[in-house]
Amino acid sequence: MNRPVRSEGVLPARHAPRQTGRQVEVRNLWKSYGRGAYVVRDVSFTLRRGEFLTLLGPSGSGKTTSLMMVAGFEAPSRGEILVDGRDIADRPPEQRNFGVVFQGYALFPHMSVLENVEFGLRMKGVSTADRRRQAIEMIDKVGLAEFTSRKPRELSGGQQQRVALARALVFEPDALLLDEPLGALDRKLRENLQAEIKDIQKRFGISILFVTHDQDEAMMMSDRIAVMADGRIVQMGSPAEVYLHPVTSFVAGFLGETNLLPGSFKGIDGSHAVIEFREGVLGRARLPADGRSRAAGAAVLVSIRPERVHLLPTNGRPHVHDGATVQGSVTGCTFLGRHARYLVQSLDQSLAVSTTEWSPDAALPLGAPVRLTWAAEDAQILGEPDAAPSSLRPARVDGQGEH
Repeated sequence: MNRPVRSEGVLPARHAPRQTGRQVEVRNLWKSYGRGAYVVRDVSFTLRRGEFLTLLGPSGSGKTTSLMMVAGFEAPSRGEILVDGRDIADRPPEQRNFGVVFQGYALFPHMSVLENVEFGLRMKGVSTADRRRQAIEMIDKVGLAEFTSRKPRELSGGQQQRVALARALVFEPDALLLDEPLGALDRKLRENLQAEIKDIQKRFGISILFVTHDQDEAMMMSDRIAVMADGRIVQMGSPAEVYLHPVTSFVAGFLGETNLLPGSFKGIDGSHAVIEFREGVLGRARLPADGRSRAAGAAVLVSIRPERVHLLPTNGRPHVHDGATVQGSVTGCTFLGRHARYLVQSLDQSLAVSTTEWSPDAALPLGAPVRLTWAAEDAQILGEPDAAPSSLRPARVDGQGEH
């Protein structure tokens, strides 16, 4: 009996998971082109065995160049790349045992799905019978067994992406390196394939280094996120950690929307900092690592996510959080389906508030007086203002001149 043809959707979990991934360690990686500015500067991270680690940042942040150095397509100016403790920085790409998938998939248009998947094995000298068997098994694992004889032009974008994944996985790589592999797809298909890639990772136990500029994609797929800017990693942690507790205004603004409140550091109250947001308006915020060393009166910037701000009409039930409670007035409201976004004039600026408790009959009118309140744990004091220059001239290293 013929099996039904599958198009898109989550892959069937019919293969037992096994741990194939390796630990990849990047130490103090730098990259410049000739005597120009560094495009990657002192980047260090560890891709743990079986982990999904994302390099997230805007265009020009150095994330793709970092991945290309790990893959071997770019030579580092200095630094180390190790797999399970073995230095591979001087090895060519074909000797690094990494599977790489680019945004364009790079499938051979004149080859069938089967021929595309077995191509890498053929280059490695695997016998015809063995490479055919391995390729067919891998094609089946990514749910394309019915399409082995088709050419790439006869496949959907999602199916082509699965072929590229199968080709990258067929030789059991130490890690899978993905450079914006979903960038050319529409939103619904992107969401389906995000789930499929995560499913593949779990079933194969593969270590994945993923590059994207899409914050939602990084939050949904990653075990950890390394946020990059100006060639450096500015923060690394779990999706919840980097979103809820950003360390700089760049991270706070790049990962979704946030309210940035200037204030003055007044002192410490238990485990929280006391902040004066405006003359006579005090609040409490999460104490950063360097909080106890700050001088009284020091200027600070506090980040509060819109969904962490509670909006109450002035005649509503009294509810005061331990962070702060301030007065304001509604200046705008937008219904966005899953939630509503209010703009409130308060503390001499416009603050965004996101709420799911909204209906056309209960919407607050423009000019309505309101109270805003939030918890101290949801107010994050940021580090020093971001001062990363747009470029850094290569430094002299070990008397060898500029790199």
